[in-house]
Amino acid sequence: MLPLGIIDMNCELVDPEILVNQLKILKSINVDGVMVDCWWGIVEAHTPQVYNWSGYRRLFQIVRELELKLQVVMSFHECGGNVGDDVHIPLPQWVMEIGQNNPEIYFTDREGRRNSECLTWGIDKERVLRGRTAVEVYFDYMRSFRVEFNEFFVDGIIAEIEVGLGPCGELRYPTYPAKHGWKYPGIGEFQCYDKYLMKSLSKAAEARGHLFWARGPGNAGSYNSTPHETGFFRDGGEYDSYYGRFFLNWYSQVLIDHGDRVFALANLAFEGTCISAKLSGIHWWYKTASHAAELTAGFYNPSNRDGYAPIAAMLKKHGVALNFTCVELRTVDQHEDFPEALADPEGLVWQVLNAAWDVSILVASENALPCYDREGYNKILENAKPLNDPDGRHLSAFTYLRLSPVLTDGHNFIEFERFVKRMHELLYCARREKYRYYYILIFRMYVS
Repeated sequence: MLPLGIIDMNCELVDPEILVNQLKILKSINVDGVMVDCWWGIVEAHTPQVYNWSGYRRLFQIVRELELKLQVVMSFHECGGNVGDDVHIPLPQWVMEIGQNNPEIYFTDREGRRNSECLTWGIDKERVLRGRTAVEVYFDYMRSFRVEFNEFFVDGIIAEIEVGLGPCGELRYPTYPAKHGWKYPGIGEFQCYDKYLMKSLSKAAEARGHLFWARGPGNAGSYNSTPHETGFFRDGGEYDSYYGRFFLNWYSQVLIDHGDRVFALANLAFEGTCISAKLSGIHWWYKTASHAAELTAGFYNPSNRDGYAPIAAMLKKHGVALNFTCVELRTVDQHEDFPEALADPEGLVWQVLNAAWDVSILVASENALPCYDREGYNKILENAKPLNDPDGRHLSAFTYLRLSPVLTDGHNFIEFERFVKRMHELLYCARREKYRYYYILIFRMYVS
């Protein structure tokens, strides 16, 4: 991943000479390409449907000259305020002006606090953005990008488009914002209290014949609560009641429906190009019955239900690859650092990757936090091609977070170079094994 601020607010490339030198270093150790965010707040900053791609064109030309590939993120979210954010890039100015008059366009918590990181999925089909719905706005932006950079698609420089679906570009609700005081490992809060999502909830409750269910849980705690402190998430809590199951089904379905709508149009804009979705690794409280932090984020994944299979099925429907985070984290480290969080990143990674592999979609990954040590790299390699997977399944790609002076400094870079070499060897062996199985199949056919 390139630095977040590689393109400034005027859509100009920052320090191109430094960038060229860094890319040459990456090229020298056989890194395949780079990922870059195309920020909605920069490109369509001032006027609807007036797009400025100038800085990105210069960046893409440099990448092409160095014979690298591009993963491009359609970033429909705000940058700033989350872990690793070192720049601030808001949503487009014209969108924020609409939000001043109609703050219901933002996700909202139970106390009425708005979150301007991204637009609520409640306006996916509401014409509140100067006559357009949110999904139409996203489609127009993607279509403009596809036309502007046609030559890079034709030449195969742009290898993949990752479509932003929520905060940090991830398909999740913005349930743990630092700006609202959240700290790890708080369970977060449900984000469904804008009028558009509440209207959707009311319709769902009416359809079930229980109008009094048209409400969010009143006993789900606050951002920094633990599950056992709440009536909703504690063992035997309301999350598993008739009402709780109704609410969580609706809440998670809104998330899936948002992805479904966006990818239907993304496939029109980027026909023939690999498209991916990023899913966040919410691993804290995974070893509890309710999986509270996942529930508030929209992943209906308590211990008695697989919440990732429906998401994988939606991605399969559109031929979309899954990009999952936190593959570098080890459960034992989480227990040492935050034993109270009852986290299990390894268990979560195994569940999510297999949910995707079970429906035969491509699976890629990235690290959730900066990683410079061999233990972290070895964990990534282990997840890239799990030795205990009976079907020999493996990752299709890995994107490292993030290019920085710290990464290219001394011992850190030596470890990174070793990691890149081992990753290439591992994936090459995985492909070779795939063809070996193919030849065995052909041989057996001839024998029979």
